Amino acid sequence: MRLDFSLRDAPGSVEVAVEPNTDPEAVGCPAFAGGFPVCTASVTYAEKGYRAALGWVQLVSSTDDASGGTDFEMDPFEPLGPTPHPFCFFGFSPVLFDAPARRSREDIEWRAETFLCFVPMQAERREARAILGFTWGFTIREKAISLTSPSRLVPEEWNKHLALLERDHPGWAFADGFRDK
Repeated sequence: MRLDFSLRDAPGSVEVAVEPNTDPEAVGCPAFAGGFPVCTASVTYAEKGYRAALGWVQLVSSTDDASGGTDFEMDPFEPLGPTPHPFCFFGFSPVLFDAPARRSREDIEWRAETFLCFVPMQAERREARAILGFTWGFTIREKAISLTSPSRLVPEEWNKHLALLERDHPGWAFADGFRDK
């Protein structure tokens, strides 16, 4: 899936692929991750340097989490542990990579809402502004894994996470809607 965007009057796009994990070892996963999804979202953006500094914010809802899948929670890059910022990946036209898996093959619904954001350089305080978003995930039913193809999210989907983002990252502000400046 391709998602086009414009930021600071420059064109960009994100190529999103959600595919089965056919070689867990090659992507740094344990063997039991075979068949679970691998999501890659690659950014192409006309700007360079600091103007291409972007970050991915991902929130996850899963029926095996504490809320039983009714609430979303931050999905950080686990090897880093808790971070003072909301991004699971940040860099210059950064790639998002995620390969969730479970050792158990019990029934589950797992859903991610993933947003590409930027941080305005002249803001009064640290602020994340979403540019676009997409959802993806997987389900297990009767031990069979089914992948959920990515689909575009609307700005209201970002807005519903603002209270969670502000609670988990009180040193940050979060603009509502999708922004292009």
